[in-house]
Amino acid sequence: MAATSDPAVLPMLVTDVEVVSVERLSPTFVRVGLGGPALADFGVDGPRYDQRIKLVFPDPASERGHMRTYTLRDVRGSGEQTTLVVDMVLHLEGDLVGPGSTWASTAAVGDRIGVLAPRRGFPFGGIEFAPPPGAELLLVGDETAVPAICTVVEQLPADARGTAFLEVPVAADVQDVRHPAGVDVVWLAREGEEVGAGLHDAVVAHLGVPGAILEVAPDEVDPDLWETPSYSSSGEDVGSDGVGVVGTYAWIAGESRMVTGLRRHLVNQLGFDRSQVAFMGYWRRGVAMRS
Repeated sequence: MAATSDPAVLPMLVTDVEVVSVERLSPTFVRVGLGGPALADFGVDGPRYDQRIKLVFPDPASERGHMRTYTLRDVRGSGEQTTLVVDMVLHLEGDLVGPGSTWASTAAVGDRIGVLAPRRGFPFGGIEFAPPPGAELLLVGDETAVPAICTVVEQLPADARGTAFLEVPVAADVQDVRHPAGVDVVWLAREGEEVGAGLHDAVVAHLGVPGAILEVAPDEVDPDLWETPSYSSSGEDVGSDGVGVVGTYAWIAGESRMVTGLRRHLVNQLGFDRSQVAFMGYWRRGVAMRS
């Protein structure tokens, strides 16, 4: 479908939707289905992978509401019966309780919420997972990145190879996820330990340099850390220099301090080329999450 020239048609879906289903997956996750006639125009060219959308949560004290970013966990149905499925984290250890967690904790069928999502035939962005063909994959994330990683591995080709590390607060949060035979899915339950510490150790050991623990001071953490082969939140030049560890592609997201430590390890110590990595700080302990 070609992009329309009708000026009345926005290049993205901006609409109210209704909660059509709510499923408590585990102590930390709730799955919400969102439906509405306008979603008939939803569409993404190619695999959705870690496609991000915006949700606008109502605020009884304000007309504007609160906008937050989520990954599409699934898309069900078609036409006016299209349902967007979003897995939401109910709380984050050491983080300020935000509007998303608050809303998700009481979400019920019939509730309404705003959504910004891709419109079929228009570029929308919001997909960062872009490995070169044949790359060995490394996916890493805490609970905020679990929906994205699970969605990615379910869409990988049958011959994909690699490892996904997923950290969750408790063992009861571990989920069944479809994945290619050549992709190992490793779940790590914190059970009260520091956020990201076990995840960092497991990934460093997997990469073959156990014990290379990098201390990251609080003032060294960029809460808006976002670096892909084409963009850097710090304004750094992310042009590829063509050197580094050939054949591995890393996608790492979650708490910004954990992401910062692994970024240093991969880029500074192991020599990963910028074209081989995507690092995304989804949240920062003690800092209110933004849109």
